[in-house]
Amino acid sequence: MLNKKVTWSFVTALATAGITVQGFAAPALAQTTTVAQGAASAVTQSATVFGNTPASTPVTVSIILRTQNTQALTRYIRDTTNPASSNYRRFLSTSQFAEQFGQSPETVGQIIEYFRAYGIRGQAYANNLDITLNGTAGQFDQAFTVNLQDMQYHGERFHGSRQKPQLPDALAGKILAVLGLTNYSPFSSNAKRLPASVLQQLPNGGNSASVPGGVVTPQQFAQHYKVDPLYQSGDYGQGQTIGIVTLASLVPSDPYTFWKAYNIPSTNPRRITTINVDGGAGAPSKAAGSGETALDVEQSGAVAPQANIRVYQAPNTDSGFADAFFKAITQNIVDSLSASWGESEDAINYLISTSQESPNYAQVFNEIYMEAAAQGISTFASAGDSGAYDAYADLGTTDLSVDNPADSPYITAAGGTTLPWSDVPGNVGNSRLGIPNSVVSSERAWGWDYLWPYYSNFKVSDEFTLAMTLFGGGGGGYSSIFTQPDYQNGVSGISSFSGVPYLTPIQNNTSWSFNPTPSVVTGNSNNGRAMPDVSMNADPFTGYAIYSQVFGSGGWSAVWGGTSFVAPQLNGIAALIDQKAGGRVGFWNPQIYKFAKQPNSPFTPLNTSGTSNDNLYYTGSKGTLWNPATGLGYPDVAALARDFTQSAGH
Repeated sequence: MLNKKVTWSFVTALATAGITVQGFAAPALAQTTTVAQGAASAVTQSATVFGNTPASTPVTVSIILRTQNTQALTRYIRDTTNPASSNYRRFLSTSQFAEQFGQSPETVGQIIEYFRAYGIRGQAYANNLDITLNGTAGQFDQAFTVNLQDMQYHGERFHGSRQKPQLPDALAGKILAVLGLTNYSPFSSNAKRLPASVLQQLPNGGNSASVPGGVVTPQQFAQHYKVDPLYQSGDYGQGQTIGIVTLASLVPSDPYTFWKAYNIPSTNPRRITTINVDGGAGAPSKAAGSGETALDVEQSGAVAPQANIRVYQAPNTDSGFADAFFKAITQNIVDSLSASWGESEDAINYLISTSQESPNYAQVFNEIYMEAAAQGISTFASAGDSGAYDAYADLGTTDLSVDNPADSPYITAAGGTTLPWSDVPGNVGNSRLGIPNSVVSSERAWGWDYLWPYYSNFKVSDEFTLAMTLFGGGGGGYSSIFTQPDYQNGVSGISSFSGVPYLTPIQNNTSWSFNPTPSVVTGNSNNGRAMPDVSMNADPFTGYAIYSQVFGSGGWSAVWGGTSFVAPQLNGIAALIDQKAGGRVGFWNPQIYKFAKQPNSPFTPLNTSGTSNDNLYYTGSKGTLWNPATGLGYPDVAALARDFTQSAGH
């Protein structure tokens, strides 16, 4: 139920400022309604409060508006991926999107004028769905009828409000969510490195001053996933623009060092452009995650060596993350876009359950990606690195869960696999552990339970102890927020699944019981959006190197993995496919699920059942096209480009 109260603040402020706004009569009594916030506001209920935030403290808030004609937007997106439709690959400009699906200029003006009466400056994005507000804590206290306070949670200092923001009814109904009243940093990178117990057995902990061996190189990646035929035809992504959304700043020279070391044939010494959103992400640092940003640019740029790259750097806040996407998509310069940051759906559902609100926060990102799809921008997000238990990494809960924003039905979720160990000669992850290469003999779902029986090699006392320290796998499962999209209907393996319960949640999903020899169990989906969509190598044991000055002396850091690598790699692949197809191919998912049903599918489904192909729980089912551990499987990129190109009539 909506929480309403009566206030004079809105009309009084307007009257004092001498402002007349269409749709409001002053002086008059205005009712207000609670508006939804971002997921970070949940932490305010558990945080330690130090006092009121000084009234002069600068604060940035984003007002996210609801799309209009949403059903028509859904149909339009479907038509852009349907070769039989007259709207097939007829993508909208930002202004066309705003006119058809954004809020009216009058509504946007009313909201900006409301906050201007409190001294808050507002600026709308061109899509008429996002208004960025800049003011002070004291001004926002008055405008939203809240009390911003300085808080601390898990060692992080931030400001937030335990009161729910209020806005006049006439405005609140147009607003999807208010982001930024709490500037807690909720997002984590989906990059993962080998645990300390392994790193300490490697020379210099896996760091070096020169290019490390025993990792997957860009050339090996291109060969394994059949990218090479595109290069041989002269396709290097020329004329395309890749977008990276990140929450940590890039050291601009780092990717060039990486590309030069690996002899990447890039001819443009100024192919990277950085764009600071909401003031930027601060100075580059290891703690903030600048290594993540480096790998995003290095990997996408290595796959598409002649594509330009735009890096959207934003603060690690709800509003910063959303605004970075809105900035990239409303500029409409990038042809493909990826992000490797996320949080579990459980964190969002906690907010929903405690605040008794609808899941507006997740819908914020969903409508961002709907705009991208309508404009033909292919988008990719990492599916997470905690296997089937995404919330274990942020909330510590042990239930099956997936990652946001990869859970959106309008983005391609990037999952993870493990390569055969023998395919990575001198593998720095296993060279000092004495584990045979035969432990992984063919590409499989990434789930580190394949190593747990070797607990003695890791110098721990038992298998369960290793399980708790070597906990990782490609994210996958079923959303509890978004329903199954049409393009997943009728795809074998989605409605039912197989699992291997090594771990069983106990004590209200806060701890585990452990079974080292589980039998395969079966179950049915919750009819939620199934993810991931496609997977590639993400296991640090068959992983990659990153170059970044934030790592200190030498700059090179080895044995990295995570689905953080897969999202930008797919982003680079999208640039190659767009170049070959002669323009944007748009939202991938409705098209790739169709391709997967063809006799000459460009995907290799990983449908082996049992403990040799799981992501800590979900495993394959014989004969299916999809499973929750790896989605449709891994791509033959040349064949995938063929299908996208043939669909376009080339």
